Amino acid sequence: MSEASRPIGILGGTGPAGMGLALRWARAGETVILGSRDAQRAQQTAAQITDKIKANSGMPARISGMENSAVCAASDLLVLTVPFEGQASLLKQLKPAIRSGSILIDATVALAAGVGGRASRTLGVWQGSAAPKGVSVVAAFHNLSADLLNGDQTIDCDVIVCGDDPEATQIARTLTAKIPGVRAIDGGKLENARILEQITALLIGLNIRHKGHGGIRITGLPPEAYQ
Repeated sequence: MSEASRPIGILGGTGPAGMGLALRWARAGETVILGSRDAQRAQQTAAQITDKIKANSGMPARISGMENSAVCAASDLLVLTVPFEGQASLLKQLKPAIRSGSILIDATVALAAGVGGRASRTLGVWQGSAAPKGVSVVAAFHNLSADLLNGDQTIDCDVIVCGDDPEATQIARTLTAKIPGVRAIDGGKLENARILEQITALLIGLNIRHKGHGGIRITGLPPEAYQ
């Protein structure tokens, strides 16, 4: 099944990041399944996104809401957008439901709260992944502003995608390119995601200081690097 025909399941999809990605992919014509611990909340959020798309374009959206484990049963292309502190426990709970051969795109960042409760630095975490065996993990979307994702404008930002499975990495890059204005760049092995998380902490600090929604652009690479 190609990435264009398979549904995209967003675990923890009722938070700002999950909602923003769902909105952008549904606008692009993708089939999206929002996940939550509460199926009713997921359905309500999916309905809100549907209404927003209809109001702006008049077009229907292929988006629904389910409990997280039902999302895993319905899709083998999953995006994890829960806060980092809940990641390990959620994946442990969902381990029996995630199908072998699935792709899991991890958009979470291990951030610690600084002064005033604002996330200002990354936490030191264990090496490796909490995902079940037989699942291809890719890291992406760390540096996209949730506020911008939930808006209407083109986003001026690059997404660096890290993964050890070339096919899964390419699928994540294809999904990235469906967000207007965003380019996807292969960032190498999954272990490089630690660097992306540090960049995210820096960007959060810059955005707080300058009251903006800054992202990153990588310049000077050949055109094929952005395709």
